[in-house]
Amino acid sequence: MSLSGIAKQMEAVKVLGPGRFGKAVTILASLFEDGQCVKLISLAGPIVPGGLRTIIADLIDDGLLNGVVTTGANVTHDLLEGLGHRHIAGTELADDNKLKRQGLSRIYDLLVTQKAIEHLEKVTYRMLNRIPETRRRNIASYELLWEFGKQIRDERSILYTAQKRKVPIFCPGIFDSMLGLNLWTYSRLKPLFVNPFKDFSTLVDLTYERKRVGAIILGGGMPKHQVLIANSYRGGVDAAIQITLDRPEGGGASGAPLEEAISWGKVKTPNKLVTIVGDATVIFPLLTLAALERAGK
Repeated sequence: MSLSGIAKQMEAVKVLGPGRFGKAVTILASLFEDGQCVKLISLAGPIVPGGLRTIIADLIDDGLLNGVVTTGANVTHDLLEGLGHRHIAGTELADDNKLKRQGLSRIYDLLVTQKAIEHLEKVTYRMLNRIPETRRRNIASYELLWEFGKQIRDERSILYTAQKRKVPIFCPGIFDSMLGLNLWTYSRLKPLFVNPFKDFSTLVDLTYERKRVGAIILGGGMPKHQVLIANSYRGGVDAAIQITLDRPEGGGASGAPLEEAISWGKVKTPNKLVTIVGDATVIFPLLTLAALERAGK
């Protein structure tokens, strides 16, 4: 059986994990087939270091994503890979004091070298210096990331592909990352102002007058909320899928069911919503493949 065929039978179960996965495939396939639907994806958690970098870049390159909202961390790790550095397989049982002495930083069971972080700082300064000062004085995060994407030559990079296809990558929490620290230290030496209002205006303009908007939400946090709240001006998104490991009982946005957003006007209807509780780095590739098969892409 094909993966899309398995998903169809899972949807027929209607309940529990199989029912949710099958429904998510149907929703995602319909988004991929709909040329008049703006498709946004939000990325939180270790999406890039967890292996989904090429998948996101390919979806952008194929015209199946119209906008990305992400954490600064995922942008940082995409740049690290684009500069030729690699994430190292480790173990969650590692001695962190020993790792620190070895110049390694840990993300659960994978590692990044301190040399890579130091290299990123130097390269960030060089890339910023190539941007005219007048532009640096009032620049949106998506404009800044397009400028960075132009300066790296890794065709598997999300930033490279996004600037090539002119798909905006919004990063509302860009300063909450290693890249963000580099931007801040640079701003202490030379003019640089990343204007979040320009980002939000562009995100609203991207969706406001479109017939339909669909949201793919990997993880939660600020990226999830930016996608949903930007669509409140049009009465909410028309369809949404979220994959999360967070729980709803604490009242936080990351684990909140999508249906909750209806009361805020961030989601229009409960008919095309599904939440899958699980690891996005495992589930999203399977979900995407099944949806692409179903949509004939």
